[in-house]
Amino acid sequence: MEVNVGWFSTGKDSQALEIFEKTLEAIEREKIVGIKISYVFCNREKGEGKESDRFTEFVEKRKIPLICFSSSKFEKNLRKKALKEAKKGNFSLLEKWRILYDRQIIEKIKKMQADLIFLAGYMLILGKELCEKFTILNLHPALPGGPKGTWQEVIWQLIEKRADKTGIMIHKVIPEVDSGPALFYCEFSLKGEKFRPLWKNLEEKLKQKTLPQIKKEEGEEEPLFKAIREEQKKREIPLVLSTLEFIGRKKPDLKKIKKPFLLKV
Repeated sequence: MEVNVGWFSTGKDSQALEIFEKTLEAIEREKIVGIKISYVFCNREKGEGKESDRFTEFVEKRKIPLICFSSSKFEKNLRKKALKEAKKGNFSLLEKWRILYDRQIIEKIKKMQADLIFLAGYMLILGKELCEKFTILNLHPALPGGPKGTWQEVIWQLIEKRADKTGIMIHKVIPEVDSGPALFYCEFSLKGEKFRPLWKNLEEKLKQKTLPQIKKEEGEEEPLFKAIREEQKKREIPLVLSTLEFIGRKKPDLKKIKKPFLLKV
């Protein structure tokens, strides 16, 4: 019996396409068995981004059912006001918009056959109704119990805390962002030969500047930051493939997993 998976992605960057492409390749070569991608949902439509266009064109070429529903075009006036209010710390309008958008998603996918939804490069926060109606898994660039937020935010938090290690996890999505129970994960050290000189270089810079200054001036080009991101990216695809292989082979009841599985990737 196959596990049918609905795949959600914004397709914002090349990594989103690569994860999906490698997943299909593994299924076709039977490195992953018992898994079928039953449909793809993208919150961008054609013309909204070069990378997302490449992503959706690839899905179409593979003849996988594709649903494109633009989040940026949906209830534009409400969304504009909601984002403006969110910058002030008021998220009530944004939550209202999110519920309305998610309800449309539910309508669009309710006839599609899927046992679970997998988020890989999906850039929107999901509302309560969508989270409760489906079993949804998300790829997050941190260890269980680790930093929350985007991968950029996670890396800066790791640097600020002088973390010894980090990792990537697949967790169940709940309304509280990045707080759902971890199901599968991998880990790697931030010490050793590769990282030791980068930490030392950062400490030298911190004698002259604050971390916020370094963050503002160098951003993602800061050498330690870049090295951590490189190690994250190396493991994202292997962890996704290992997770789907595990699910397809063992058919675990994801709701009953109490302790996350450490996968070697």
